[in-house]
Amino acid sequence: MTNILKFLQGPQARTSPQPPPAYDDLLLDTYSSTVATAVEAVAPAVVHIEVGKSADGRRSGGSGSGVAISPDGLLLTNNHVVAGAGDLMLSLSDGRRFKARVLGRDADTDLAVLRADTTEGLPTAALGNSKALKRGHIAIAIGNPLGFESTVTAGIVSAVGRSLRAQSGRLINDVIQTDASLNPGNSGGPLVNSRGEIIGINTAMIMGAQGICFSVAVNTALYVLGQILQHGKVRRARIGFAGDQLVLPQRFRHRLGLTQASAVRVVEVVADGPAHGAGLRVGDILLSLDGSPVTGVDDVVRLLDAGRIGRLLEVQVLREGTVISLSVTPNERMD
Repeated sequence: MTNILKFLQGPQARTSPQPPPAYDDLLLDTYSSTVATAVEAVAPAVVHIEVGKSADGRRSGGSGSGVAISPDGLLLTNNHVVAGAGDLMLSLSDGRRFKARVLGRDADTDLAVLRADTTEGLPTAALGNSKALKRGHIAIAIGNPLGFESTVTAGIVSAVGRSLRAQSGRLINDVIQTDASLNPGNSGGPLVNSRGEIIGINTAMIMGAQGICFSVAVNTALYVLGQILQHGKVRRARIGFAGDQLVLPQRFRHRLGLTQASAVRVVEVVADGPAHGAGLRVGDILLSLDGSPVTGVDDVVRLLDAGRIGRLLEVQVLREGTVISLSVTPNERMD
């Protein structure tokens, strides 16, 4: 009977309705639009940095990327891009070119701050909050290796708050890892979120960085920026450990009366350093330093400022389910 009714109602009723667009296609379109919008917002602020030969002949030149964060010409890039450089020349995607000078460098974070020598306003990128990042968030790496237009790779955040060893042997703290690949010419450019906000400064100087992207978190970059603008360099205390950010399970927080949602897990303790002498162990979970909660590696970087060099500090750690207190006296981090 159903078939007879379809026949009597005509060919339109006998034709199967067109299926709705596939859900995956809709997701892909949304993802593509999100990435494109973020790139359009940030790309004009990403610059190509040409590095001239140094006066002593130790450096023959090179290039990298950077990003403008203020209209009056403040830029962030990598330390290794400009270390030992001679003259610096910036190229914008709109064709403008300016000389630049280094205001300060910090090898411990592979960051440098530049000032463009111009009175013209520069396009800028907005600054985000790297502590709000979670694994799985969209991450977009932008560079300007040629000076004409930006190159883009996109992926997701794989890990946050990591400490990794650079080729120089230094431990770079508060590192974001993504699966967006990074070419050396893009080093120093920004890592941005889906809203087009800077969440990190990309570095290609970490061992094993082929095919993935490591970025120094923007919260750490802002601390370095403030120190360089105030002092011309970053003076910091050192206790000698490496760690990564760890989300605290709710049951631990409830049982121990903790209000913080995350802490720092110790993954390496430097031999003969202050932390080693204080009894800090690999696997300890650092909860507070000098009375201030530690919710991420950037908190450790911020708290270990010049004012804490040589001061006896209390460190609270979670060890085998028990909160214990240790005393540590930081020394000065030397280059």
